[in-house]
Amino acid sequence: MDVFDELLRGVRGSGAVFGRSVLRAPWSVRFTDGAYLTLCLPMRGGGWIVPEGGEPLRVRVGEAAIVRGPAPFVFTDDPENGTGTGRGDGVRAVGRGAAPNTAPAPGPGPGSGYGSGPGSESGPGPGSGFPTVLLAATYDVRAQVPQRLLQALPPALVVPDEQDCAPLRDFLEGQIGGGRPGEQIVLDRLLDWLLVCTLRDWFDRPEADPPGWYGALGDQVAGPALRAMHGDPAHPWTTAELAVRAGVSRTTLAKRFTELVGEGPVAYLTAWRMTLAADLLTRPELTVAAVARRVGYADAFGFSAAFKRLRGESPTAFRRAAAAAGPVETAAPAG
Repeated sequence: MDVFDELLRGVRGSGAVFGRSVLRAPWSVRFTDGAYLTLCLPMRGGGWIVPEGGEPLRVRVGEAAIVRGPAPFVFTDDPENGTGTGRGDGVRAVGRGAAPNTAPAPGPGPGSGYGSGPGSESGPGPGSGFPTVLLAATYDVRAQVPQRLLQALPPALVVPDEQDCAPLRDFLEGQIGGGRPGEQIVLDRLLDWLLVCTLRDWFDRPEADPPGWYGALGDQVAGPALRAMHGDPAHPWTTAELAVRAGVSRTTLAKRFTELVGEGPVAYLTAWRMTLAADLLTRPELTVAAVARRVGYADAFGFSAAFKRLRGESPTAFRRAAAAAGPVETAAPAG
């Protein structure tokens, strides 16, 4: 099983496109919707991401930015003076259900602004006098499974386009505002693709700080054990059985796995089961006993004790709090 795929399976856009915003200096876009993740794509020009309490990050055409919420942040042409609310029409507050200046960018043709003449949208970006065209999408990721990966992200990051994602930008821009049937779901899925590409490329970069298990997936000893546990989390795995999968001794597996992941195989498996269980508990049709069986526990008592030890609250209390917060999109565990 591809663990990266499994962790990101529940990260989906749903009506998340704010629109293609044409921004002419001076401008700032304030994002206040409290989303867990926001993907920002400059289609023309560029700007600066200013996370709350963080350092500004430059974002150019050909790059993608991801900002981890729920704190508000600003996308602006001027990181020193563009983060306040006193910039008149240049400030657009972006909240849930609100879209900043979503008028389509001018298309090719006389007076369109494309090309090298005055007002060209292919101009250099911030401070140049050329407009910036921004596309943004938000992701309300409350499911516990993808958060095991996404919590390793910095408050904001910028990644250059790779070859497999770059052609998607032009196609994505051409889909906006066309009014064709199914337009929103097409946009959502295209943005999902770009988000996953950006995250994958980020974790491959030297400045990234991925969790220990991410690097362990490629290890010849720890990798087979990780894939086995993720492939069938309800199986009563032992360190000895996982060592057979890895083709090494029990001692060798335990030592190597702990070095790379930071905990032993059994402790990792228990934590992974409780992560899966947390998402399953948001499904009202499943009893606590049914959730226990799905993650490898024969009875609800043993499962509840393990859940409370690792999560700090009982499964019933967690379910009650999750229900109050609203529905969570989850993926069922394999096996």
